[in-house]
Amino acid sequence: MPSWSLRTTSWSLRTTPCTCSKYEYDVFISFRGEDTRTRFTDHLCKAFKDKRIRVYRDDSDLERGKTIWTELVQAIKTSRIAVIVFSENYANSKWCLDELVAIMDCKSSTSKRRCKCKETLTVLPIFYHVSPSEVREQKGNFAKALPKGPKKKWREALTESAKLSGFPLKKDR
Repeated sequence: MPSWSLRTTSWSLRTTPCTCSKYEYDVFISFRGEDTRTRFTDHLCKAFKDKRIRVYRDDSDLERGKTIWTELVQAIKTSRIAVIVFSENYANSKWCLDELVAIMDCKSSTSKRRCKCKETLTVLPIFYHVSPSEVREQKGNFAKALPKGPKKKWREALTESAKLSGFPLKKDR
């Protein structure tokens, strides 16, 4: 298990002075469940919640009776920060890739946000046992998982999100 904690990070959830009350969540977490749910993502969520940070993660926060995709997009739109946990099998999931596209769309367009002050979505990638270049250039499992051609938006979202400053967590940590 990587030795990572909220205490040792240099970023803050309160970087932008937004007085708008449209945020339902401080953090939206996008992750591949089979890779990180019971290990890294559980620990990350607990650390956030221990700091009273409102977290949305799709496996525990889905409201019964609602359309899943609609609720996920709404959660992205009403979050201050999106944390993307890239892992070995992230690109094997159409769901994760569509979620990533929605996150990057929200990041690039203030009109898709629900905040009156037009604050953009902050996106923080975490590279869990994968390198930023694997994601950015679609190498290794990221190359194998993606279909050729039709989902250009997936490739673009992977490339753009992996260019952002984030946290690489290697297996040896």
